[in-house]
Amino acid sequence: LIDTICGAAHDVPVEALPTISSSSQIYGICSNSCGCGPSMSGVPIASILGDQQAALFGQTAFTAGEAKCTYGTGLFLMMNTEETIVKSTHGLLTTVGYQLGEGGPVHYALEGSVSHSGSVIQWLRDQLQILSKASESETLARTTETNDGLYFVPAFAGLFAPYWRSDARGCIVGMTATHTKGHVCRAALEATAYQAHDVFDAMFADSNVVLKALKVDGGGTANALLMQFQADMIRVPVVKPVVMETTSLGAALAAGLAVDVWKDVDEIKSLWAVAETFEPTMDQDEREQYISGWKKAIKKSLGWIVNEEDDSVVENTNRSDDYDLEDDNGDGYETAKEDSGEIIMEGDNDKSEQVVEEEGVKENAPNDNRISSTKGGFGTSTLVVTGVCAALAGYLVGRNRK
Repeated sequence: LIDTICGAAHDVPVEALPTISSSSQIYGICSNSCGCGPSMSGVPIASILGDQQAALFGQTAFTAGEAKCTYGTGLFLMMNTEETIVKSTHGLLTTVGYQLGEGGPVHYALEGSVSHSGSVIQWLRDQLQILSKASESETLARTTETNDGLYFVPAFAGLFAPYWRSDARGCIVGMTATHTKGHVCRAALEATAYQAHDVFDAMFADSNVVLKALKVDGGGTANALLMQFQADMIRVPVVKPVVMETTSLGAALAAGLAVDVWKDVDEIKSLWAVAETFEPTMDQDEREQYISGWKKAIKKSLGWIVNEEDDSVVENTNRSDDYDLEDDNGDGYETAKEDSGEIIMEGDNDKSEQVVEEEGVKENAPNDNRISSTKGGFGTSTLVVTGVCAALAGYLVGRNRK
């Protein structure tokens, strides 16, 4: 990993890097000298989890096939695959979920990230100014019962999972003179559900597991119209927990396990409670019509970035060629048999062939944004890379001061 970041010719010692540890153990004890204040003196520091991994843990998604989706500025859908490393061929990230204690089994996960979800509503408020506050989005969207053929693809920075098309740009298509700002607002909300559907479908294609429910959290879950439309698009119940701050909860639960506040994950799971469930109600024909329109809109969003030197459309090296834009019905998992939750691997399951090997990044890693270490129990690839960069920066600054 050092060679990958710094190049082969470097003199950065391994000692400059942070120690890879499990997600739940006592790493140290707060003291008056550490700057936390006397009230924190003697309190153990006992969990390390990345943002989405902590939310997965806070949603008590402990077994293979359990998933959560966070609706924030972006959208992040993650599914536990337990000890199986599922190498995605459909535009998802294969990552570490968590590890409970030194020597404990490492749980892996599949993750799909979408760049623009709640930020689209902010754009409607701040840039188009058709909303005075984000909470008005549901009220305005409910002024029309359907999108009336209007689709909004919020590819402001390209399309993320599962498409990985940096040449895509945002577009509103299917517009007629009869459409209103209510239709635009509704299409913006629906875009979040469509994008989650696409990631949901890709997860099935990678794992062959039919998810029976989707646990949700984040600010977007306050929008009942969005949550109901989401359930209709993925055709499984969408479940909101009582405690919505699942990231903070997950970190606290992992720390509690390390200091014996809770006995095991079964005890933690018994504490998790449902606040509200949205059941799918939409007719299948109507749903297929919505998904078909979305797929057409996606195609219209592609190919907008041009190479200035030769006026050719930029070819995206991050694209997952296995994700089928022609599947207009979005029925990748429609005919699948109900699965017990076992993750089915395509190809070799030799854990020695990691996503990131000891010698460096594999040549066939999906793209630079999705490199992840599968060794140890560190919560997230972002934390690993951030920790490496911070350690390197600290080392180099210290060396330059000498």
